[in-house]
Amino acid sequence: MIRVVLPLHLRTLARVDGDVLLDVEGPDTTVAILDALEARYPMLCGTIRDHESRTRRSRVRFFAAEEDVTHHSPDAPLPETIANGSLPFLIIGAIGGG
Repeated sequence: MIRVVLPLHLRTLARVDGDVLLDVEGPDTTVAILDALEARYPMLCGTIRDHESRTRRSRVRFFAAEEDVTHHSPDAPLPETIANGSLPFLIIGAIGGG
């Protein structure tokens, strides 16, 4: 099981409390996690990735094993600590300011 941590506004939209546990088919990649997340919570479609292009929204960031994997290939394998659930996959909103 892969643990996914969502920001509060996406947890509210999906009506979940705490971490989301997902079974991911195939290799454990960012795209596989997002596919499983959107399949289980269809109300999240279009919030993390664009509806048509399926590319990451510009203000969304991904972290795996405490590393920013936002700009890594979405098909790249994630660390074993994500695959076995010992560390969560984090989806966060980028923070801007000045």
